[in-house]
Amino acid sequence: MNSVRGLLAASVISVQNSCFIYPACQKCFSRLILDSGRFSCLKCGCTGEAKDASYRYRLSLKIADTNDLFDITVFGSCLDPFFGVTAENLQRCIQDFNQLSGETNIDASPGVLVQAVETCFIGKRFIFGV
Repeated sequence: MNSVRGLLAASVISVQNSCFIYPACQKCFSRLILDSGRFSCLKCGCTGEAKDASYRYRLSLKIADTNDLFDITVFGSCLDPFFGVTAENLQRCIQDFNQLSGETNIDASPGVLVQAVETCFIGKRFIFGV
């Protein structure tokens, strides 16, 4: 693995997925498996009640600088200012919205949220730490 780090100024070309948050392990930040009211982490073995699972931002983007295209994923609380709430609070809002609208896929992001994220990011230039 290359350990060289740097900054990359690039423009967002597209948002690669419509799921911007995930249940994350408090210890290793890996995706939790939610099943029958419980959660478990396949990486470190952490377990608990599903209602106690924490959520974390994950935004996958296609970006371009002057010469190249890159697929990049931005994780964590650095996205709080863009969404205006923590990932935990956004998850609660999505759950409430899906419950009210009768959406059966509990992980589905409302279309209006997807459009807002695309409007916020696509065509904008950011500096990414890579």
